[in-house]
Amino acid sequence: MNAPVTLALTLDRLAMRQRAEISSIDWDAMSENEGARLRALGLDAGVTVEKLHKGMFGFNDPIALKVGRMMIAIRKSHAATISVVLPA
Repeated sequence: MNAPVTLALTLDRLAMRQRAEISSIDWDAMSENEGARLRALGLDAGVTVEKLHKGMFGFNDPIALKVGRMMIAIRKSHAATISVVLPA
C-alpha cells in the first residue's frame, strides 16, 4: 500500500481558504522580537492555519490567517519563512 502524498510549500504561496499544517519555521530568518511575536500568536510546528485574506493593490501584504479561533495578520516576508504541508 502506498503512503499518502502531502504537498509542501510556504505559507505565502498557500491558496486562499486553504488549510495547512505548519511543518517548520525558519526562526533565524527573522529578528528575535518578530519570532517572539509569532510564537505569542500561536504559530509553531504542528499548528493548523488557514489563509483568509491578503493585502490589496498587488503587494499582497499583510496576510490574514486563521489560527485556532483567532484571526491574525502577518507580513508576507514572514509567511515565506513558514513551511506548511497540505493534507493528503
